[in-house]
Amino acid sequence: MKLYDMELSGNCYKVRLLCALLGLEYEAVPVGLMQGEHKQPAFLALNPRGQVPVLEDGGTVIWDSMAILVFLARRYGGERWLPSEPAAMAHVMQWLALSENEILYGLARARAVTRFNRPWDLASCQELGQAGLKVMETHLQTREWLAGSNPTIADVACYPYVALAPEGGVGLENYLHIRRWLERIRSLPGYTAMPGV
Repeated sequence: MKLYDMELSGNCYKVRLLCALLGLEYEAVPVGLMQGEHKQPAFLALNPRGQVPVLEDGGTVIWDSMAILVFLARRYGGERWLPSEPAAMAHVMQWLALSENEILYGLARARAVTRFNRPWDLASCQELGQAGLKVMETHLQTREWLAGSNPTIADVACYPYVALAPEGGVGLENYLHIRRWLERIRSLPGYTAMPGV
């Protein structure tokens, strides 16, 4: 298995984290985004969107972090990480939607503005990110995990950019239940960190 990766990408980290939690070994292939490697023909043949991460597993190539999480959970994680029962699966999917909306366009973009000088409006990104955090905080007041009674790919998908929120100027001081959730994830067997987390 090969993972086309960039160390500071939260989306790549989602995949590294799930692999670690599942005990999966892979070959990391660093992609130089600053050098434009992700826009070269060889990489575009793997992912026409020109983005990391990309996973190669045997003859299967998957791009997009959410798609990779679904693939790994289904192939290697059994029912625990992505249940197949319709309501339980839907509960996971609704948090994946939050990870791809409020967290991505809010927290991840706020971090990209402050850390990588990306051109988005910082205040708008922070506001959207805070809206997502409020939804999570309310939910986690009465639950340990986002979907179900154990960690799933919902938690893995939301974790990186929530943990990195302070890098985008969004503090977590007022989110007690989110901070406790972050600690629960950090205590999972096999957990691995990334810079800034």
